[in-house]
This record gives sequence, structure tokens and C-alpha cells, in this order.
Amino acid sequence: MAAHAGEKAEKTGDFYCASCDEKVHVTQGDRIPKCPNGHSEFETRRNERG
Repeated sequence: MAAHAGEKAEKTGDFYCASCDEKVHVTQGDRIPKCPNGHSEFETRRNERG
């Protein structure tokens, strides 16, 4: 399931960019930022809690 920059994270975890695989760590309830390279779609999530 893809996630996009600007959406609220449902769980705390690491989001990996679909374009360049950069990691962005997001806390539950926070908005997902763009990756450091400016991309806005994330295809995988890891290290989710709960």
C-alpha cells in the first residue's frame, strides 16, 4: 500500500521512497514529509510499532 507526503501516519515507523529508497522516519499522527530528495510517494514501511 503506497503512502504519500502530506498524509497522516497511522503508525510510527520508517517509510521508504518509491523512487530512490531514502528512509523517512515518521511518528504516529504526524504528516509524512517528502523524502530528502523531494519525492512524495512511499512504497514500503518498516519498523512499525503496535
